[in-house]
Amino acid sequence: MTKPDPVFALIDCNSFYASCERVFRPDLARTPIVVLSNNDGCVIARSYDAKPFVKMGQPYFQIKDHLRRNGVVAFSSNYALYGDMSERVMTIIEAMVPALEVYSIDEAFAELTGISGDLTAFGRKIRATIYKCTGIPVGIGIARTKTLAKLANHTAKRLLDKTGGVVDICDPFKRDWTLRNTDVGEVWGVGKRMKAHLQCIGIKTAMDLAQADAWMLRQKFSVVIEKTARELAGTSCLELSETDPPKQEICCSRMFGDRLTTIEPIREAVATYTQRAAEKLRAQNSLCKRIRVSIRTGMFNPQEAKYANGALVELPYPTNDVRLMTKAATEAVNRLFRPGFKYSKAEVLLMDLRQSGEFTDDLFAHSQPAAADKVMSVLDDINGRWGRGTLRAASVPLAPGWAMRRDLMSKSFTTKVDELWIVKAR
Repeated sequence: MTKPDPVFALIDCNSFYASCERVFRPDLARTPIVVLSNNDGCVIARSYDAKPFVKMGQPYFQIKDHLRRNGVVAFSSNYALYGDMSERVMTIIEAMVPALEVYSIDEAFAELTGISGDLTAFGRKIRATIYKCTGIPVGIGIARTKTLAKLANHTAKRLLDKTGGVVDICDPFKRDWTLRNTDVGEVWGVGKRMKAHLQCIGIKTAMDLAQADAWMLRQKFSVVIEKTARELAGTSCLELSETDPPKQEICCSRMFGDRLTTIEPIREAVATYTQRAAEKLRAQNSLCKRIRVSIRTGMFNPQEAKYANGALVELPYPTNDVRLMTKAATEAVNRLFRPGFKYSKAEVLLMDLRQSGEFTDDLFAHSQPAAADKVMSVLDDINGRWGRGTLRAASVPLAPGWAMRRDLMSKSFTTKVDELWIVKAR
């Protein structure tokens, strides 16, 4: 039996952060929305109708009055809400397709190989189901390769009124039309710098790149560009990855809500970040042998003295025990802290990560006690059932005064019982 040609779909949520806010604020359905970075610093997401009024990355304090005059509503980042809504969207997609690769918080590649019938109609069914169950609008691109699916998705969004949010370019005629009408800079993996290099050799559209000599591209640029060109020409070079490999480093870093001048709140922050990093470590069943802790002042205010420093901490044995990791990380703060500075940020980086059993220490080296494994298992079970932070180290405060500012944050409509959406009957 002949193996069917591969078919991929890229399903991408439209203006995801802004769309999440709109789900629980139907009164803002036609109101431009922006979402701000940590500490309400700058714009990191915009609804489509907000784009004429604000650019990505603009500092909020500079454009606050401009947004208000133009009726643009700003929100602080509500990562708990966005993460939960993302999980709901991905769960729906996973139930409708043979295989799924979650690519980011708001997009995923789906395997459609072997699905019979009209793929455009199937894509619209997925789109309608996601919107009905979550309220999140999505765009769907369908093609023979992942790179072409990404391109089809871009076309689906760019021509939303004509496409209905779904574009299938498995047909060679539709594929070639899309390639001819797409700037090479819009191709997945081609950044601004690479676009300039490609234009210098006459490659200006996606079609130009698809028709270029792949071996020349590999020699002149990289194997990545070669694969991109082959994918645009219809040869699948990128497989669907259903599981992510364990991370080799895990970082937790946050800006403080206000400048800190004493050591105790900095120690609290480092303990909090260590706890979060350790949760991620255990979630991928890894152990850590080394931690890097760093603190710094603000680097852009000429009126403030500047200081930044970091310290490496060697743990006595590979571990995922948050108690041992927190003790080591907070002791490092004692070595790093210097009085007289206004600190703005701390970072905890877990390094030298391995899966259990992969460390090859000598016969007499210590290893994590079995009792610690049991304690961490109970810790994760309790927090998984009752919410993150229910059980935590004593050095981690419940309501820290140094937490980042999120003055414009919406409620945690889906993750906190006391903040559930309330619908009042008239």
